[in-house]
Amino acid sequence: MVPVRQSLSDQHLAFLQAHSDEILMAGGLRQAHEGPFVGGMWVFEVASRERAIELIESDPYYMARPRAYRLLAWGQALR
Repeated sequence: MVPVRQSLSDQHLAFLQAHSDEILMAGGLRQAHEGPFVGGMWVFEVASRERAIELIESDPYYMARPRAYRLLAWGQALR
């Protein structure tokens, strides 16, 4: 993903910003703070699971290099 990140970072961030009404939080995941990225996590507020999939699969990073992802439902316990 390093070459994909390097070439599409601006488009990916613009995509997230353009959909910030549905993608409430997003960020890269690492094993340690300064380590390499090992994935990412988004928190959605969408009308349906299908809409979440549509957003994931239209992200410039995903389109450049389709890969497995997990889409889980979350129940908030603490605010």
